[in-house]
This record gives sequence, structure tokens and C-alpha cells, in this order.
Amino acid sequence: MPVPSEPTRLTESTQYRRAREALRQAEIALMHQQERVAAMRRALPPGAVVPDYVFEEGPERLEDGDEPVRSVRMSELFSAPGRSLVVYHLMYGKAQTTPCPMCTMWIDGFNTAAPHIERSADFVVVAAADVATLRAHARDRGWDNLRLLSAAANTFKHDLNSEDDDGSQDSTVSVFTRDDDATVRHFYTGHPWMSEGVRERGIDLLTPVWSTLDLTPQGRGDWYASLDYPVHR
Repeated sequence: MPVPSEPTRLTESTQYRRAREALRQAEIALMHQQERVAAMRRALPPGAVVPDYVFEEGPERLEDGDEPVRSVRMSELFSAPGRSLVVYHLMYGKAQTTPCPMCTMWIDGFNTAAPHIERSADFVVVAAADVATLRAHARDRGWDNLRLLSAAANTFKHDLNSEDDDGSQDSTVSVFTRDDDATVRHFYTGHPWMSEGVRERGIDLLTPVWSTLDLTPQGRGDWYASLDYPVHR
């Protein structure tokens, strides 16, 4: 059976086939590099002990908006021993008075992916916005599969460098583990900015949007997320 890198019923030029084969080899090399990076991440030594932050949480169901806010500790976010906790830091709250369109795009995807992720790991979204404000945005977006937490009253986002001293927010993803004695440890945090020359590429792999656009001859171009798009038919 031929390697399924191209539809075998199309007759492509020799020039195309040679270029596509070179690209296939580069794609294989990239896959192996991604696997090496993932293995390096998994091999990180135990991280710093994390305070048992107290978050505020609204009702579990979006439509139950009038139920009282309750507090939940970080150590309580782990549903079982041996599971990791993945936290997405939504840029919303304090100096970020409107929800970030890019974060919103990511979380739109997480809302669908969360039931699959949660077979192996716990997943929550944390924002600096208060519970009512956060839940209102969730209702507008139809986020009905996500656990949404407010960090407005604690230093979680500041400590993880997704909030500065002025309350400006940044999108970030963090992973935590919990020891047998319920001690929570930081495992990994990734930011969009990776260096002075790499400002918005650090967590690309959290969304399929760019990867899909990268398949096209137009590429990413100047595309940027929005909270609302014109309808294209």
C-alpha cells in the first residue's frame, strides 16, 4: 500500500510530487521533534509547592445563575489521586475590562474538548473577573462543559505571571499535580510569549485554528480572533 501522503487517484506533476515528498519527510521530522519536547516536559522534576488558593465558583449549570457563590480550594479541584490539573488563564478581569477574543476562541474549543480531556485530567478555566461577570460571558458563548473559577480575590494569576502589578492580564496554561498528602505542586506553565522575538506563539498547539490555516496556501496571514465574525457563505 502506498504511503497515504497524497490522494493516489490524482495525477500530479513530477515537480509537485518531489516537493510533496520533501514536505512529508519534514512533517515526520517535526512529529519526532514534538514527541521529544513532550518527553522533556513529562520528565520535569517536581515543581514548587503551590499555596492552596481559594477560588470563587458559581453554580455548576449556566442557567442556575442565581445560586450563591461558593469557595473552592485548589487542592479540591483534583477529582482523584494520580490526576493532573490543567488550568487555562482567561484574560478577563481587573485591567482587562472586556474578554480577550483570542482566549475566548481557545475556550470555545475547550468547551467541546473538556469531556474528552477529563477522562485523564481535570480541567478548569480561571479568570480575574468576578463570578457574575465570568458566568455572563460563559452564557453568551454557550460554555456548558467547563468549570469556571474566579481568582479576583487571590494572587493565583499574579503568582503564575498571567497578571502584572497593574492588573493587566495574559493568556497562559498551567499544569499542577497533587501529592499523596494533598500538597499541590506546580508542574508546567506556558505563555504565548517565549522570547523577545516570539510574542504570540507559545501556546499555539492549544487550538486547531492555526494548524488548519497552516494547511492552506494562504497560511495564517493577518488572521486574528474576534468575539464576533461576519457570516461567510
